Amino acid sequence: MRRSLFPEVVFQNMASPLVNNSSRLSLAMERTGQWVFSQEIPTDVLVEVGKATFSLHKFMLVAKSNYIRKLILESKEADLTRIDLSDIPGGPEIFEKAAKFCYGVNFEITVHNVAALRCAAEYLQMTDKYCDNNLAGRTEDFLSQVALPSLSGAVVVLKSCEDLLPLAEDLRIVQRCVDVVSSKACVEANFPSRSPPNWWTEELSILDVKFFGKVITSMKSRGAKAFTTASALITYSEKSLRDLVRDHSGNGARTAVSDDSDLRTRQRELLESIVALLPPEKSSFPINFLCCLLRAAIFLGAASTCKIELEKRISAILEHVTVDDLLVVSFTYDGERLFDLESVRRIISGFMEKEKSVAVFNAGDFREVSSTAMLRAAKTVDAYLGEIATFSELSISKFNGIAILVPKAARKVDDDVYRAVDIYLKAHPNLDEIEREKVCSVMDPLKLSYEARVHASQNKRLPVQIVLHALYYDQLKLRSGTEDLKMPNAITTRRQLQADTSLARENEELRTELLKMKMYIADLQKTQGPSTKATAASSRRPTFFSSMSKTLGKLNPFKHGSKDTSHIDDALVDISKPRRRRFSIS
Repeated sequence: MRRSLFPEVVFQNMASPLVNNSSRLSLAMERTGQWVFSQEIPTDVLVEVGKATFSLHKFMLVAKSNYIRKLILESKEADLTRIDLSDIPGGPEIFEKAAKFCYGVNFEITVHNVAALRCAAEYLQMTDKYCDNNLAGRTEDFLSQVALPSLSGAVVVLKSCEDLLPLAEDLRIVQRCVDVVSSKACVEANFPSRSPPNWWTEELSILDVKFFGKVITSMKSRGAKAFTTASALITYSEKSLRDLVRDHSGNGARTAVSDDSDLRTRQRELLESIVALLPPEKSSFPINFLCCLLRAAIFLGAASTCKIELEKRISAILEHVTVDDLLVVSFTYDGERLFDLESVRRIISGFMEKEKSVAVFNAGDFREVSSTAMLRAAKTVDAYLGEIATFSELSISKFNGIAILVPKAARKVDDDVYRAVDIYLKAHPNLDEIEREKVCSVMDPLKLSYEARVHASQNKRLPVQIVLHALYYDQLKLRSGTEDLKMPNAITTRRQLQADTSLARENEELRTELLKMKMYIADLQKTQGPSTKATAASSRRPTFFSSMSKTLGKLNPFKHGSKDTSHIDDALVDISKPRRRRFSIS
């Protein structure tokens, strides 16, 4: 069945339906045969394009293609019957359209094939210099009049250039598309022409990351706001890394955790490219998005520079980070186990160091006064510790390593960190006394609220020393009868507590020695008989009091019977109330 012939090319800005490569190739060969045989002139050349072959006429091709004319003229064969054009951009399908153009047969130029046709025209040298109204001129007219005036058309043309490099760049098709897309995207960001306002970000998401990066860079050079480029980056990330970035609930774990190493490699390279495009403004992205990117970077084993960049961005705004945001970084996609907590530790450490630097710059004492941001971050960290404390694989060193990053001055009360400690002790019941003391070392019992101290005094999971500290502090308050504002500060109280504890220890040792002595004397009394007691009573030595009595008697001024007291100075006699004596001397 013969097809009807039309002498002109039809421009159409519509996407043709996609078919697979094998059916497309067979259809191309069948259609080519139909319109070639319809000329009723025997073919004299066989053109090979990959696996496809086309039986054509030399004079029809030479009339439009200077490249084929040169091949025939420069051929060493007397009659060239076979031409290999496997390197033509676009492959067999595009060559078929170029051949149809040579024969004057109708075909459609669309935004999907115009770039390939322009590159094929350049390859075949089908330019207006060789022949008027040639394929190169017709495709240029389509680009300037149909494809590039609209953002969507320019994006589709740019997408089609991915397989046409480097010729598409040499012809400046790529640069023209990038300029148009970036310009119109900036306009749409400021003055949306349709709903939703960010529809243009969805259009950009079909691009390869290399071309997408060119568009973002061009938008920045045009003065686009950081929020504008951030919006495009977020949409692009969620589209291209859907299972790793967009799914925050863990439902995408089955598809995200894949054993396909090639897929992992492509995703890692894509993620690193996206992070490299992030604008320098730290607060231009949602915190949860940055945390999802960091979790993906850890999961994919991205380069350290990529992870450090994300950690710095999160650390810069830690006061606005929620516990759920930090948990996104900490857990695997299925939520069953912890990631390496080093990233979270570096995030917290970076924020604390920044706050310390700000305090020093402001000539303040960081140990005494903490900023509002520091106080908020401290509460977030303590709540985060309470969430991860339930996992058995969390070691004491990792738990304490995160807790001690928060300065003591940043916690007005230690109730939150006490809650985290209590949860950790409950989840790890096999810890000995020393290990429990290590866990409790991150909190100060003297900074607990009254309710927390009451709970601590009855908490059997806490070490005895912590319980005593809590009870002692309450005793000091009851003894003073004042409120917290009139109580001594924590340092003085702690020193007094240490001194009292030392004294109590010494008293206990003396009490023990005295008890031993009493038991020893009782044993001696039991072993001695009545006769021994009588002999001991008759022959006992003078006691201390009897000896003292005799000594005082020698000092008696009336010993020689003299009763004259005139020589005694009144000043030497104390006539005041006599001193009470505990023991009398007889």
